[in-house]
Amino acid sequence: MGLINSNILIIDDNQQIRESLELFLGRHFSKVSSLASTANLVSVLQKQCFDVILLDMNLSVGKYSGNEGLFWLKEILTRDSKAIVILITAYGKVELAVSGIKQGAFDFVLKPWDNQKLLSTIKAGIKLRKSHKETDKPQQEHPDNVIEQEYDYVKGQSAEIKNTEEIIDKVAPTDANILILGENGTGKEVVAREIHRKSLRNKQIFMSVDLSALNENLFESELFGYVKGAFTDAKEDRAGKIEAANGGTLFLDEIGNLPMHLQSKLLTVLQTKTITRIGSSESRKIDFRLICATNKPLNLFVADNLFREDLLFRINTVQIDVPALRNRKQDIPVLSNYFLNKFVVRYHKEFTISKTAMQKLKAYSWPGNIRELKHTIERAVILGNKNLLSPDDFLFTNLNEKTISDDVINLEELEKIAIQKAIKKSKGNMSKAAEFLGVSRTTLYSKLSKYGL
Repeated sequence: MGLINSNILIIDDNQQIRESLELFLGRHFSKVSSLASTANLVSVLQKQCFDVILLDMNLSVGKYSGNEGLFWLKEILTRDSKAIVILITAYGKVELAVSGIKQGAFDFVLKPWDNQKLLSTIKAGIKLRKSHKETDKPQQEHPDNVIEQEYDYVKGQSAEIKNTEEIIDKVAPTDANILILGENGTGKEVVAREIHRKSLRNKQIFMSVDLSALNENLFESELFGYVKGAFTDAKEDRAGKIEAANGGTLFLDEIGNLPMHLQSKLLTVLQTKTITRIGSSESRKIDFRLICATNKPLNLFVADNLFREDLLFRINTVQIDVPALRNRKQDIPVLSNYFLNKFVVRYHKEFTISKTAMQKLKAYSWPGNIRELKHTIERAVILGNKNLLSPDDFLFTNLNEKTISDDVINLEELEKIAIQKAIKKSKGNMSKAAEFLGVSRTTLYSKLSKYGL
């Protein structure tokens, strides 16, 4: 895949961090530069326009207050009110980072960062930056697309998605807890962000937490925070993600991954509207709107004592089922053209999709849903040679049709195939499938989530 055409600036006083970021981001973006201090920042901003600025909140040795970062955030936004600034801090000052977001920062990341999360955050920032640029130009959108640029929300034409959109419009202005269900790749987070955008909290933070990406040992500290001395590495007080969402929306993706002992703790938070950090006896009042999502069968989890029934009742005041793409094929042309328009701009090409190619796209089952469609369109744009994309430009990989052969030696691929065979053999009985595989039901559900099966 080619480099994304974007200009990234890193501002950090730590040479090792600058070099590490430049090396990693240089593999993904066309231009990455850095500054060791803010001494020349004003002149640099006058000469260049950056899509994303990564700004360390503590730019002087021995100073950990974060005030420098907030000062320079304000200076940057004074010169460019639509600048995309991502704050970086090594000291767990989530409160300051949230304050920075309220003052105009796009997002924040904590050192040490997760490369994929950092990459996703920067890409989201670039997306918003480009949408700002498009807003300043005469509108040239495809007439078939009605696009919410910031969150990649594409309004559909099918009855299935229109029903979903109708529910979104009804629940968004309320503070009701929402449970979003759907297969991997259907756009559950997009729906969650759309609810937040249309809510009365839309000026406040949208705190997204992917529970499937958290190390089991970090669940509690990440969600609930801690005080200094609570455990060996707790060197300063730190707010958790739930507390950081105060005033805004908390989105817990893959809620089915939350361990049982923390389910009861989350239930207490929802019932009392208070949070207690690890190692503290002080309860803090919080106010947030909760949206959860999962592709897992929570009702079966309850029956298997893997999920608390009372928590399930609490989190799904309203349930939204996001339809699979195979059940809303009327929307495939709209989505396809939307992604096509994005990628022809990114890769500086000119393409349209032929009628026969569109027929092929509509005939496919899309086990990976919208995410798979997006990747398929991107691949076609990258590899396509003619301005009119033909059916041969679109290649599908349907895992459901794979069989084990001598060519398959990748362990993950073999595991996927074994899981699919076990589920087929057990006729969908997950307990039986887990027995065939020689693993627990919990492990099987975790694997299903990992591979998007």
